[in-house]
Amino acid sequence: MFASTLSSTQSAAKMALPDPLDHLAKRAQLAAVPCAWWSVRGLRERSESLVVRAGVVEPPRGADDFGAMVTVLDQGALGYAATADLSLSGLQRAFVQARALAHATALCNLVPLHAGDLPNAVGQWHGPAAVSPSQLTRRALLDRLRQWDTALASAGPQIVDRRAGVTVTAVTSVLVTAGGGDAQTRYHVVHPQLEAYASDGQTTQRRTHMDTARQAGLELLDELALDLHAERVGREAVRLVGSANCPTGATTLLLASDQMMLQIHESIGHPLELDRILGDERNFAGTSFVVPEMFGSYQYGSELLNISFDPGVPGELASLAVDDFGTVTSRQLVIAGGILLRPLGGQLSQARASLPGVATTRACSWNRPPIDRMSNLNLEPGAATEAELIAGTERGILMHTNLSWSIDDSRNKFQFGCEVGERIENGAIVGWVRNPCYRGISATFWRSLNGVAQALGIHGTPYCGKGEPTQIVRVGHASPMCRFAAVDVFGAQSAAEGTK
Repeated sequence: MFASTLSSTQSAAKMALPDPLDHLAKRAQLAAVPCAWWSVRGLRERSESLVVRAGVVEPPRGADDFGAMVTVLDQGALGYAATADLSLSGLQRAFVQARALAHATALCNLVPLHAGDLPNAVGQWHGPAAVSPSQLTRRALLDRLRQWDTALASAGPQIVDRRAGVTVTAVTSVLVTAGGGDAQTRYHVVHPQLEAYASDGQTTQRRTHMDTARQAGLELLDELALDLHAERVGREAVRLVGSANCPTGATTLLLASDQMMLQIHESIGHPLELDRILGDERNFAGTSFVVPEMFGSYQYGSELLNISFDPGVPGELASLAVDDFGTVTSRQLVIAGGILLRPLGGQLSQARASLPGVATTRACSWNRPPIDRMSNLNLEPGAATEAELIAGTERGILMHTNLSWSIDDSRNKFQFGCEVGERIENGAIVGWVRNPCYRGISATFWRSLNGVAQALGIHGTPYCGKGEPTQIVRVGHASPMCRFAAVDVFGAQSAAEGTK
């Protein structure tokens, strides 16, 4: 919970308390056991969520979570142990346990590791924040949410439910290693949410503005013009109720930037995670249609498809200087001109697969070891304007904002639904449709890409799940509007709509 949400007396008392990560590097050095290499990754996340739903302020939800993951390399194998006790004795116990697990792992280790190959990064990463959350009181934020709530309702009596919220999280990370590594990371995540439901008694439609989480300060609320978006979200929910259902058939499909986020995430991001390709996820989240032999030659998409792993985009949700294993990050093309170049695999998976990868080993918290994850995965801008993509479409549908998703366990066959569809005829938008859906196969869908716009939309989700036990991490995606040829589209129908 942020100091800005407390009274001045409470704030002073809170500020007087020592940060549990203070002097962690010194305690780690004192606690370390004899071994080939070690790291201590300390993490603290303080968050608060505020929500106004249909005019009612919901109870604030806050959390202050901190601890450390100790990693030990010995006898060529890694062992992990997490602890919420960051005292010297707490770290010592974690070191002993991690070394014992490393020795147990060494008995069946597939790829022996060497200390000289492991990272010892030094540096700092501070995310952008022009307006720190400490500069705004809880009351001021709630007043802003009440304004959004009123704007959502302004569309009229067909609005039957509405929600305005914001979650602010302060993240501090310290990663210390045996070889002198000391990487420190600090940033805020701001995640605003707008949601409206409209109904005429037979048909109910949802409209949202939610996938805008960024590394930022509270200036983001103004930069995103959320006061205007709140009115738009309510108005569009009502418009959808009166719209016709999406037609069925093969047609040109245009996907707005906020839906491209989901398309990239599910049919490029997850299939390219190297631990999934190697089989680590098959018992839980599934495998991948991608196999190691594809890298360097496989035609993943048309020549317009260029996908980058870019951890340095200011404000994008997963921008970081080092990953959670300690490897220094750098921008890399994952797909170039449609050709698959490299997987999303960190240093350990690269050693297992003998493939180049990217520094994208991440953990959801201090009590989980890092695994291969998406971070910032972006589709590079093209040459056309959005207006030119629409004008060049004889007949098609432009879809916005994900509503539902389904994809098989090899991340190949998919079916996605959106909130809004706009019909295009002879190069012009002629009306809206509700319940628009489309389906395809990842291995061929991206080859039908025939248009990429210039304007880049930056989006992000805090809710990417993977791993066993499950790890939920933040992922950023940036993409322009894109156009695809001859895609199977259809309209979902409820039982009530089917009888009308």
